[in-house]
Amino acid sequence: MFQYPTADWLRLIRANGIGSKTLIPLITQSDSLDQLLQLSSPTFSSKLKRALAEVDELQLETDLAWLSQADCHLLTYHDERYPELLRRVEDAPLALFIQGDPDILGLPQIAIVGSRNPSKGGKDNAYAFAQYLGQSGLTVTSGMALGIDTEAHKGCLAAGSKTVAVTGTGPDRVYPASNRKLAHQIADQGAIVTEFPPGTSPHPGHFPKRNRIISGLSLGCLVVEATQKSGSLITARLASEQGREVFAIPGSIHNPQSKGCHQLIKQGAKLVEDGQDIAEELSAMLAIIQPTFMENSVKKESASPIEETALDREYSDLLDKMGWDPVLIEQIMETSDLKAEELSSMLLLLELQGHVSSAPGGYFSRIKPPE
Repeated sequence: MFQYPTADWLRLIRANGIGSKTLIPLITQSDSLDQLLQLSSPTFSSKLKRALAEVDELQLETDLAWLSQADCHLLTYHDERYPELLRRVEDAPLALFIQGDPDILGLPQIAIVGSRNPSKGGKDNAYAFAQYLGQSGLTVTSGMALGIDTEAHKGCLAAGSKTVAVTGTGPDRVYPASNRKLAHQIADQGAIVTEFPPGTSPHPGHFPKRNRIISGLSLGCLVVEATQKSGSLITARLASEQGREVFAIPGSIHNPQSKGCHQLIKQGAKLVEDGQDIAEELSAMLAIIQPTFMENSVKKESASPIEETALDREYSDLLDKMGWDPVLIEQIMETSDLKAEELSSMLLLLELQGHVSSAPGGYFSRIKPPE
C-alpha cells in the first residue's frame, strides 16, 4: 500500500491537472511514488512527472507548517480513519485537510443545506431540525455558508452535538469572514474539512466541487429552503447519485425559496415535517452504524428495518444477479429493472450490512459469509 512521507502526499495534492479519480487506482496498487509512475501509462507518467516538478516548494513548507499546529490533520485516502462512505464515492478526494477531530468523520452524518438568503421560517427550521437530529445522535454536516448552513451548524452546536463544516477554501481561510467565530466553535466541537490546501482562496468553482464531499460523508441530505437554481440542488442531486436519501421540507407555493424543495419532492425526495421523519427513514443504516440512535429517536416497538431488509426478496435477487466476480454498477443495471440511484442506495445498505464490498474503479463484489 502507498505509504509515503506527508510531503509526497502534499506534492500529489499540489500537482496541477492530476485528479484523484486517476491517481487513486494507481496509488492502491503501489507502495512508492516510483512504483506509481511505473504503473501508469507513459503519457500519464510524463504528465505527472511534469506536474510534480512544477510544485512550489514554498507552498509545501506552508502546508507542513499548517499541519504542525495543534488539531490540524491530513487524512489521506489510505488512512484507516478516512470515512468509508466518502471512500466509495467515484471521485473521492485524494486527501482531506482537517481542523478539529478527524475521528468525527467516521460518525453517522446528515447533510443539511439550503439557501444563503432564507426566510425566517427557513432559518428556524434549519436550526430546529439540526438541534433535534444532533440530540438524536447524528452529526450534522454542512458548508458553513450564510443562511441555512450557518443555522444548521448553530442548531447542532446548541444541542451539544458534533458538526462538520466542509469548506471551499484552504483550511487556513474562513469564508465568509463573518463566520469566523462559528468556525472556531465548529473546530472545537467538531471538524472543519476541505480538500483544498492551505492558502486556497474562495473561488466560485470550489463550492460546487465541495458539495460532493458534503453528500458523500452523509447518510442523507436535507434541503431546507432553496430556489430552483440553488447550489443546494447540486448537493441533493449528488446525494441521489451516491445512493443517499434525499429529504426536503415543503413550504408556501408563493415562496420562491420553496420552489427548489417542491421540485425535489416531485422528483422523488422524501417530504419531511419533523426530525423524526428523517430518523425513521435512516433507521436501517443507523441501526448498523450506531444502534443507540434507535433507542434515542425511533420507537422501540417498531419492527427493525434491518431485519426486514435482510429478508427482502429484492435484495436477495440483487445479490444473485451480481454473482461472485467484481462487477460494475452499469453491468448490474443491465440485468435488473432498477434505476441508478435506487441501485446505489441498495448497494450502500448491503455494504453496510456486510454483504457487499466496494473497490476502486466503481466495482462491487459479494462477500462470502463465514462458514
